[in-house]
Amino acid sequence: MGTIKSMTGFGRSEIITDEYRVLVEIKSVNHRYLDLSIKMPRKFNVFEARLRKLLKSYIERGKTDVYITYEDYTESGRKLIYNNDLAAEYINYMNMMAGNFGIRNDIGASVLSRLPEVITMEETTEDDDRIWEILEPAVSKAAENFCEERDREGKHLQKDLLGKLDAMDGYVKEIEEFSPSVVEAYRTRLYEKIKETLADSDLTADEGRIVTEVTIFADKVCTDEEMVRLKSHILAMKKKLTAGGSCGRELDFIAQEMNREANTTLSKANDLKIADTAIALKTEIEKIREQVQNIE
Repeated sequence: MGTIKSMTGFGRSEIITDEYRVLVEIKSVNHRYLDLSIKMPRKFNVFEARLRKLLKSYIERGKTDVYITYEDYTESGRKLIYNNDLAAEYINYMNMMAGNFGIRNDIGASVLSRLPEVITMEETTEDDDRIWEILEPAVSKAAENFCEERDREGKHLQKDLLGKLDAMDGYVKEIEEFSPSVVEAYRTRLYEKIKETLADSDLTADEGRIVTEVTIFADKVCTDEEMVRLKSHILAMKKKLTAGGSCGRELDFIAQEMNREANTTLSKANDLKIADTAIALKTEIEKIREQVQNIE
């Protein structure tokens, strides 16, 4: 039996070394298509296309949020920049001020270093290949953990849906077995009513007319076609579920077709037992429609 995947899942991966720490978290909920959102440090933006390609190899559908955090323990990614020309201009103007106002110029190196833009901190450009060597395994591991959880949830969904389809099979059989007796009961009631009406007269029952009335009634309440199509839909859904893979859209379409047949059956129901069974059938279909929304 193949496996199906739930669109709801969570995966996490953390890699810590003496030089850095990278944490990746992936979570998703059901969505008609793949809606991928990646939140990460600005220095990783250059890898967004590569990250999307990597994640799409694991995920086909779902609203998926990816969070990446990174800490550099070495601080090797930063350096101090000293602007000597700007410092010289500061000193030149301060000497000019001291002379103009007859005051002492007491500026020292520590004061000068704190003046705007004299000393600044900049992030150095790191080698892209080295950063990708850090980032790729962390994202891949989180995606693998994410898919494992989706697989586990998918197995539960698969088992539950197959059970519901078996229950639907039972309801279809009940309707098929009971439907002929509804027509026969109508025939009997019609005969009895006609006999009662003609009891005190010399008229006789028109057998042809009775047959016609029963035939018309049978056509109105007959659900043979609906039951044939329902059995076909149930079988098709079972095959899709057992084959596994990405089948959520197809299952959703089949569930809609099932619901259409169940609605028609309920509208034709002329007997309480058939109506109750058709309602039970619709209830199972509604549960199935809700659950297939979570299948990738």
